[in-house]
Amino acid sequence: MDGRKSVAPRFYPRFVPLSIHNVVINCADPRRLVEFWTRALEMHVLEDYGSYIQLGRPGSPVTLGLQRVPERRAGTNRVHVDLNGEPRVAAAQRLVELGATVLGEQGAPGLDHVWTVLTDPEGNEFCITG
Repeated sequence: MDGRKSVAPRFYPRFVPLSIHNVVINCADPRRLVEFWTRALEMHVLEDYGSYIQLGRPGSPVTLGLQRVPERRAGTNRVHVDLNGEPRVAAAQRLVELGATVLGEQGAPGLDHVWTVLTDPEGNEFCITG
């Protein structure tokens, strides 16, 4: 920034902050990824429109969409999902058994924080932290 303070215009009403409701993964074949992601996240299909499939879990405010797109992914994902919950190494092994591929481990310099980078069966990157 250039050092100036950012001040919201006075005529805008104050709204509730936005929250993440749904994360969408673009893919060539949503049906191919349903089995992987439902088993990986213990979710089930909420809606199936063929080219778009919505996954969710009771009690979770965040859902996962699998959306068919015609173009193939090129390069590194600009956005990816970070997962946590179960021990990282065991989770990575379980997801590999479901069809994921481990790309490697990374860590934050100077911090005791490591994460595993994986891809789903179509090559979409995600991480497991812990």
